[in-house]
Amino acid sequence: MTNDLLYVKFMGMTAISISKLKENPSKAIFQALDYPLAIENRNKISAYLIGKELYEKFVSYLENRLDTAVVEKTDFKKGKDFELLAKELGV
Repeated sequence: MTNDLLYVKFMGMTAISISKLKENPSKAIFQALDYPLAIENRNKISAYLIGKELYEKFVSYLENRLDTAVVEKTDFKKGKDFELLAKELGV
């Protein structure tokens, strides 16, 4: 997942009031499957509802970024033990 994909997904965001969410939560969930849905309370965004697939992509992207950061900071010339690296990566 690239930053561009994340940007495009969030550009299509719509908003509903919390009272509309309470009236028909199934419709709100369906609406959030493709793009995030901002939940407004008193005309201020108080939460976001995102579909399962987008959430999983987002989590995967964050995990990859964290793993990349750990690998980049590791100096393999020093012969760091693989077990320690795996522990840092949470593997």
